[in-house]
Amino acid sequence: MTFRLAPTSAAEGFRLEAHDSIGSTNTVALEHARAGDPGKLWVVSSKQESGRGRRGRVWATPEGNLAATLLVITNGELRLAATMGFVAGLALADALDAVVPKGRIAIGVDGASAGQNRFELKWPNDVLASGAKLAGILLESAILDSGRFAVAVGIGVNVVAYPEDLPYPATSLRALGAGCDADTLFLALSDAWSENIRLWDEGRGLAAVRRRWLARAAGLGSEVAVRIDGKVVRGVFETIDEDCRFVIRDDRGSVQTIAAGDVHFGAVASAGA
Repeated sequence: MTFRLAPTSAAEGFRLEAHDSIGSTNTVALEHARAGDPGKLWVVSSKQESGRGRRGRVWATPEGNLAATLLVITNGELRLAATMGFVAGLALADALDAVVPKGRIAIGVDGASAGQNRFELKWPNDVLASGAKLAGILLESAILDSGRFAVAVGIGVNVVAYPEDLPYPATSLRALGAGCDADTLFLALSDAWSENIRLWDEGRGLAAVRRRWLARAAGLGSEVAVRIDGKVVRGVFETIDEDCRFVIRDDRGSVQTIAAGDVHFGAVASAGA
């Protein structure tokens, strides 16, 4: 693999550390932060041996897939920094639109798609294609000195392979008939990140990010089930609020705002999450 930064990204001071294989891009990025790295560093690999998903789940990255982490060093609020996950989702969806030929990706199924986008964003941190999980995003943080903290914005994409033993549908670009490789996708991702992080503007542009995210949202207006610490909440996905929390309305008309949970659509929502 020959990973490269987009010219726009390099011109804005982003740097690249590429690996053929790595334990975890997030772990390496946070190690750099603790050693004094100033941030704006992409740690990228086409193979990841010990990747993580949300809540400690394993995220497999076999040879040819994409594991990319951007290290961000900030003095801002951790609450706002957490919304960079939505920036990452938008950047990845934009990159996929740029490198995957039109017509290669079908519209989603099973109630997850309104039929407007080839690549959709599933709250809080997944990218879907044809209604199946194509990519996941994981933010991890570490406290540094002088009131600063580091955020590792991890992005994993199923480019050539996907796990088949999951309780939900998954897919890869190869399985969907797209010939894009990890190098090309990362080049587009580094460019799209620059555009979307400028929109975010240290959290000042979060409202604009929220509007863009909702335009790509999977399952908006459809029946959902959200699993929260073993409890399942059912209703209709109404929106995400100004802090990007999930808003669901149940059959009695009550609204519940959810900060963290696993979302299921369509038949899965009806049968049980």
